[in-house]
Amino acid sequence: MRIFARRVIAEGREQASVSLTIEDGRFTEVRESSEPTGADVTLNDGILIPGLIDLQINGYHGTDFAHADDADWHRIARRLPETGVTAFAAAFVTAPVPTLAEALRRCGQAMNASSGTTRARLLGAHLEGPFLSPAHPGAHDAGFFCDPEPGHIRALLDAAPPGTLAVITLAPERPHALAAIETLASAGVLVSIGHTAATAEETRAAVDAGARMVTHLYNAQRPFHHRDPGVIGQALVDARISAGLVLDGHHISSQAAAMAFGMARERLVLITDAVAAAGMAPGRYRLGDRSIHTETGRPPTLANGAFAGSTLRMDHALANAVQLGLPLLDAVAAATSRPAELLARPDLGRIKVGAHADLVWLNDGLETRATWIGGEPAFAIPGIKDH
Repeated sequence: MRIFARRVIAEGREQASVSLTIEDGRFTEVRESSEPTGADVTLNDGILIPGLIDLQINGYHGTDFAHADDADWHRIARRLPETGVTAFAAAFVTAPVPTLAEALRRCGQAMNASSGTTRARLLGAHLEGPFLSPAHPGAHDAGFFCDPEPGHIRALLDAAPPGTLAVITLAPERPHALAAIETLASAGVLVSIGHTAATAEETRAAVDAGARMVTHLYNAQRPFHHRDPGVIGQALVDARISAGLVLDGHHISSQAAAMAFGMARERLVLITDAVAAAGMAPGRYRLGDRSIHTETGRPPTLANGAFAGSTLRMDHALANAVQLGLPLLDAVAAATSRPAELLARPDLGRIKVGAHADLVWLNDGLETRATWIGGEPAFAIPGIKDH
């Protein structure tokens, strides 16, 4: 298969008139070509970029992953390419450790069953809790919070089929947290800092132990103060930390976004933190065992008004980042190659020889027009052919 595009972001830079050859689901040639001779697909407008990767999706199209059956897993993975997402981590909010262990087993089964190239790739689970701070619970049930004791960590690692536990968010100030971070990082798990009252010093100690990311920067964290910068201040100045951002126009202000762009531009990762209400009409949905409510133009909330994830699309997050002033190349990297790097997946999030041929074609407003996974069509706006 060969795709020709007039505008492409490939190998970390914007290129004009590129021909992509795909065999057995991977790129075998990426080269400049002035004409689409021999191309199976010709894209004369818009922009072609690597498929988008979301490290935090709690659910979609009416279903929370905590309650998903086999059909739900497949349906969500089929629908995500409509938003440009070609790979994702399924997020689970705080619950008792045995419940999360069972969620890991079910996620592993879904990963094993996720064959076929018309579905977004399931990269594993993101456990957001239960090792969080009661000072910043967000939408989580603080009654289930606990310390990351060795027995809890071992129970989760033992329950997870190899490669299933991809990301875990925890508060590094809790007892046993630094040892837990070392154990998890040694097991190949991406440890992210979130829902935390950690000081800058505690954050730095967590990074020294192996943590490499901050979950939804600015939200559910110790507030920044010029004499007490906390996790926010440390994340903005520590070159070892990647910072996740929810750019839905509600979770952070344009000024806060600009500060992150200016101080951590090359370390940003776009996430949606999408919940079951994403892609659905306003109404009531579930997040774990909690009821959440959505209204038009507002993020989902608990009954007390606390934000409970988002209904953000990943391609919209990309467009919002660019509209707020993040250069296009950085915005694309934040949604493609950077999350892939954090999961040690050099075969994803890039248009280069040897990588999986996951692609999204965006219009000039950076909204998804078509998506390919492993070089196979996974989504296209009705009526779109070669352009």
